[in-house]
Parts: sequence; structure tokens; C-alpha cells
Amino acid sequence: MAKKGLRSRLSRYGDEEFALFLRRGFLKGAGYTDDALERPIVGVLSTASDFNPCHKTAPQVAEAVAKGVRLAGGLPFIFPTISLHEAFAGPSSLLLRNLMAMDVEEMVDNLPLDAVVLIGGCDKTIPAELMGAISADMPAIVVNVGSMLAGRHEGTRLGACTDCRRLWAAYRAGSLDGPELDRAHDQLMPTSGTCMVMGTASTMACLAETLGFMLPGTATAPAVSSDRARFSEAVGTHAVTMAKTGGPKPSELMTKASLRNASVVLQAISGSTNALVHLAAIAGRAGIKYDLDELDRVGREVPTLLDLKPAGMNFMEDFHAAGGLPALWRRLKDHLDLSAKLVNGETIGDVIKRWPAYVDEKVIRPLDNPVVKGAAIAILSGNLAPQGAAIKIAAATPDLFQHEGPAVVFDSLDDLEARIDDPNLNVTPQSVMVLRNAGPIGAPGMPEAGALPIPKKLGSKGLKDMVRISDARMSGTAFGTVVLHISPEAAAGGPLALVRDGDMISLDVKGRRLELKVDEAELAKRKAQWKAPAKPARGYARLYVDTVTQAEQGCDFDFLVEAE
Repeated sequence: MAKKGLRSRLSRYGDEEFALFLRRGFLKGAGYTDDALERPIVGVLSTASDFNPCHKTAPQVAEAVAKGVRLAGGLPFIFPTISLHEAFAGPSSLLLRNLMAMDVEEMVDNLPLDAVVLIGGCDKTIPAELMGAISADMPAIVVNVGSMLAGRHEGTRLGACTDCRRLWAAYRAGSLDGPELDRAHDQLMPTSGTCMVMGTASTMACLAETLGFMLPGTATAPAVSSDRARFSEAVGTHAVTMAKTGGPKPSELMTKASLRNASVVLQAISGSTNALVHLAAIAGRAGIKYDLDELDRVGREVPTLLDLKPAGMNFMEDFHAAGGLPALWRRLKDHLDLSAKLVNGETIGDVIKRWPAYVDEKVIRPLDNPVVKGAAIAILSGNLAPQGAAIKIAAATPDLFQHEGPAVVFDSLDDLEARIDDPNLNVTPQSVMVLRNAGPIGAPGMPEAGALPIPKKLGSKGLKDMVRISDARMSGTAFGTVVLHISPEAAAGGPLALVRDGDMISLDVKGRRLELKVDEAELAKRKAQWKAPAKPARGYARLYVDTVTQAEQGCDFDFLVEAE
């Protein structure tokens, strides 16, 4: 029988009783009593960091969780891991997601815990925590820090970062001046919390709840709400039950059924395309392959029902007030596996039956009045993307769904920055802008650079969108006709590496095709001339490029993925 409490995971001295004697001694020195040290131990993994302003309330969440643990008779231990924020991790937070996942796995696997509460929020934190927890297979429950409240400026509600991008595009185009931008800037992020639109943070919170790792209804509460504090306490209380019973473990929750449910919800909320990478990585830790073709099939059946920016007009606080995620599950009950288990012992079907009947139909639309009738996210294939690519249809321009145009190629992020606003750039609205060497290996870390800025020479004339393709990612808060995650990436020798200025590229969203109109003989000639980019010389970046998988596999390290 596995040892529990302080007797678990002892330091090795060749004398277990001495190891326990030392451990208890140090904790007595910290003020713990013998009675306290006999209780079930719940770890509270905190992602508080001054470099993660979205997690400013993480210490308060941790204390509320700890209160719940104590009220239920457990002993809480708050401990830190790496904390990742989109705007404070260069060149890309995805580069460090796997490092955080390893940190979580090792801490959870080696500390004397009976259960763990994972506090996450900003984009890569919840995925990293789930990846690590699944690998450690410790009873784990997630609580997110919650979203910001919406800002208000001159009669308009603002949401980071969809309106960040809209306002910045207007500033680049010259239709918004500096003082106007500054006034709006002060209201874009008016409280602590993650982005209040359906960006990656909100998406992954909703998917974590759907996968079963959160208490039902907790993903949507704003960071500064009293609901957030109460939910955090309830999570701590339930964690003690998990510590005593030893379950459920992540391996019991992460199943093919729960993964398909996540795909259904992802389409219905018009979630971030980043979720494709994260779901593949999370599933991979459980030995399950994420089926992108199934996601595409789901999208043909499940419309976008959630009216939130960037696909709609509302914000996370509205979603919470409208009934929360279980109210959306109820709309989707004919598309979900209702027997999928949740961390509190219920099934999704159980929650739907007991959830309050109220729903705000302006926010959580009925099936016969969707925000978007077709798929929110589509998976493309073709000779330019043999292993797939993604496009967020719900954020794109319908007139560009069928498009053919000449390529304007940028070889790297540095090349993009140097030339995008060159008045002599040979680009027209018909052009297809191509960014390469921005994938998992090429960047490295696959940054959110896929939504290339509209060149000033076109933006100044009022152009809002054009076809852009890359092996990079795009923020869930972004919009535009942007093809992402092209695989294999250019740095791995994929066809994207062979595109030249002027080559014709065809996008057919309905047919799910992305084609380079160059004959095979010419492509073979170009491939023979191609050279792989130089690798980083040392350190974590070298480990990353040597072992990272491609986008459709989750960009995890190949040695951390479980065999199916």
C-alpha cells in the first residue's frame, strides 16, 4: 500500500524513520503541531509572480484554497512553480510550457502530497499543469485565477487583447492617433485576471472544466468576484476528499470521451486555435492521440453558440452571469458524452440535470440561432500542409474563404519586422503573405506571430484583412483570415520552406485545402537546395529543438509523450 502524508516520498538516507524524524523536525521548527502533521496533505501549486500580472490574485486564491483544506481537516502546503505570462516570456511562452510541465511533474511526483490543487490562468499555465499532473498521475484539481472585468472607454466596452489588436491596427493605419490610443490603453486591462474575451486563457479554463479537472461552473467567474473566492475554498475542501480517497486520478479523467467533449466545446465557444496544440500535448501525456480530423468533423455538426469576442460581442463576466459552462453543456447535450466523469464524482450528465434552468440566450445562443453556423475552427490539408494546418473560420473574412494569390514571403520574424512596412514591398490585397521559420523548431517555440500585421501601405487605405499563412500560432484574441500551424514546419524541411515570392497559393476553406501551385519537379529542385537552420548551441533551447514534436502532436518533448 502506498504511503501517505509525511511518510510519502521520503528523502533517501538508508533509514526511513530517520528521514521522517528530520522532516517532522523541520516542520515543527516552522510551527506545526504533531496533530497537524498527521492530517492528509494537500499541495497548493501557486503560479504567483510579479512577472505574471494576470495572476496578481493567485496568492488570494491560494489562501482561499488553503482555508478550504483546513476546514475539511487537511493540511495545506502552498508551493511555487514556474509562472508563464504571454507578454513576459520571450520569444514565446510556448517555448517554456514544457519546462513548466516538467517542473509541475517533478514537484508533484517528489513532494509528500496526497492531492494537489493547481492554480493556473494565463495561456500556458493550465496546459502545463495538466501535462505535468497527468504524467505524475497524482489526484489533482484545477482552479483558475479568473478573468478580468471588461473595460469601458467612451461608451464602448473593451476587452484585452482583442481590442488591443483592433486599436493597434487602427493606430498603425493612421486612423487613431497617439493620445486617443493612450486613453483607451488605460482601460484595456482594468482589473487583475486573464483576458476577458475567449482567448487562450478562457478557452483552456473551459476545456479543463470540460475534461473534468475543475468543479462544475468554476471556470468562468471573474478574478475579482466573490464567486472566485468561494469557488477556491470549495476546491480546497474537495481536495481533502481526494487526498483521503486517493482519487480520481488524472488518468481516470483524461479519456477519449472527455477529449472529444473538449473538441465539441472548443467549437461551440469558438475557442483559441492554441487549444489544438495544448489538447494534443495534454492527451499525449495520457497516451491518447488527439484526432484533428475528428475536431473538423465535430465542427461541421456543432455551431458557435457563445457570443463572446472575438467571434461575438460579450465577455467572460457575461458568460458567467448567463449560466456558465454547464448551461452551454446543456445546449450541447446531444453532442456530448454525458457519461464522462468529473473530478467531483459526477458526470457531465449529472451536472446538466441539476444545473439551474436560467440561461441568457443573448450570450449562450440556442442551436437554431448560433453566432456562426459552420465550424469555428477548420483543419486544412494539401501539398503545402501535408500534416495539417488550422484556420479559425469564426474570426476570418468570408470573402477570403476561396482565394488564390501570389506569395509574399518573409523568411523569419526579423525579416517580417524589417520589411512589413517598406513602401516598396511588392504586396497587394490579393497577395498571400507567408511567414516561415516561426514554428516549434524554427523560432524556436512557435510564437503567436501568425496574424501578420497588415502592411501600412495597405492598412492606410482601409484594408482590414488579407490571407496570411505560417507555421506559427495566433493568439486566441486575434482575428483575420489566418492559416496557422502549417506542418511540417519550414525549419523541419516542410513544403513551406520551398515557397518563393510570386508563387501562387490557393486557399479553399470549404474544401479544407491549402495548395502551392508549383509543380513537383520544381519543388524537388528547391528541396535539394534547402539547408536546415543552425541549432542553438546549448541549454534548454537546444534540448527543445532536438526533441520538440510538431504542432499536430502538441509541441511536447518526444521523450515525455506516452505511447498510445
